[in-house]
Amino acid sequence: MTSTPDPEPSVRRKVLTLAWPAVLEQLLNMSVGLADTYIVGHLGAAPLAAVGLSVQSLNLFWALFSAIGVGSTALVARRIGANETEAAGDVARQSMLLALVIGVLVALILWLGAPFLLDWLGAAPDVIELGTAYMRAVASTVYMLSVLFIGSAIMRGAGDTRTPMLVMLAINAVNIAVAYTLAYGIGPLPRLGVLGSGIGAASARGLGGLLILILLIRGKGPVKMGHEIPRPNLKTLGQILRISLPAAGEQLLLRFGQVLLATFIAELGTIAYAAHQVAMNALSVAYMPGWGFALAATTLVGQELGAKRPERSAQSTYEALRLAVVVMALMGGLVSLFPAQVMGVFTDDPAVIAVGIPALRIAGFVMPFLGASFTLSGSLRGAGDTTSVLIIYGSCIWIVRIANAYWLGQRLGLVGIWIAVGVDFIVRSALLALRFRSGKWKLVKV
Repeated sequence: MTSTPDPEPSVRRKVLTLAWPAVLEQLLNMSVGLADTYIVGHLGAAPLAAVGLSVQSLNLFWALFSAIGVGSTALVARRIGANETEAAGDVARQSMLLALVIGVLVALILWLGAPFLLDWLGAAPDVIELGTAYMRAVASTVYMLSVLFIGSAIMRGAGDTRTPMLVMLAINAVNIAVAYTLAYGIGPLPRLGVLGSGIGAASARGLGGLLILILLIRGKGPVKMGHEIPRPNLKTLGQILRISLPAAGEQLLLRFGQVLLATFIAELGTIAYAAHQVAMNALSVAYMPGWGFALAATTLVGQELGAKRPERSAQSTYEALRLAVVVMALMGGLVSLFPAQVMGVFTDDPAVIAVGIPALRIAGFVMPFLGASFTLSGSLRGAGDTTSVLIIYGSCIWIVRIANAYWLGQRLGLVGIWIAVGVDFIVRSALLALRFRSGKWKLVKV
């Protein structure tokens, strides 16, 4: 007697199908900022500093959009898993309302507060003037950027990671074309410098948000928003915020922890700070596979819980976890074996390379733990268990990382700070594993 084959795709194939477009999307999202930095890098030190400090400020708000997206992803995934397409559409409509409201508020903050934010970061007067122009250009379409982030999260919750990737590809093409043309004044157009770069970023991401909105209105995939202007649904909005607010708190704790850590490193001198920045640039590319598996786990856990299959959601997590750890271990091995070559991609300063090599070796060693923490936290977010992630992340960043970085940094320099970062990732992954193994995430109501 032959058994009937499972008509559904294998768990591994599902994970990989969701993960690889998510990895490319994140790389493309990061490349928008890198392209802007490259374009203004040839305009002088002040323009380069203006864009760099502006992006650092803007990342705080982008993290807020991503946090709201966590609630949208988890709820849409649950509704799609339960085959409740109308309810999924309602989540999408309320998420878009939230995106527009938050986007308008952030636009006002950026427009009015740009010079104050840059002054708070210690920018020189000429840098403040240039950075204010850049940030206000970005603020002009930031409400559509909010739509882009949260709309992409809705699509990922429905199991569509490919469309956000393609939209981000279009964003990069528009950004490079517009920013380069306006920054340098190609043809009859005026040379706008930093402002031209800001207009490029604003127009590209504004277009991306519009594309996502159109696709959701037309019913791209199983989520259909419809053409009618949505009315606020307080129950659904409350469900989104119940999941998203702890995720926002987690992001704020992480970002402010990073700022404080940067002050510790700055006290070690220019070379140490430069080495740290180069190492972080290299790792921001290396850890993207782990981020992709985390997004896959978020979607699959939400969908399987919605379908009342908690064991299959656990199976999806363990498959994503295995793949993430293996891939990140390979990436970490390359970084640990060839740290000088990795540093050399970003700088040719021998002093910076020498200081950065030990930091990269530590980073390479802990990469499997980073992949594990990404995937496990992604799974818990998909279940709506964002409060436990907030507690674990907050505790590890401020107790394990910051406290140890201050103590070890004074004794061992940059190596000591990176040891503290590595211990943070190891402890964080262990605590997340304990939480996941407890199975309490299966009982979270969303």
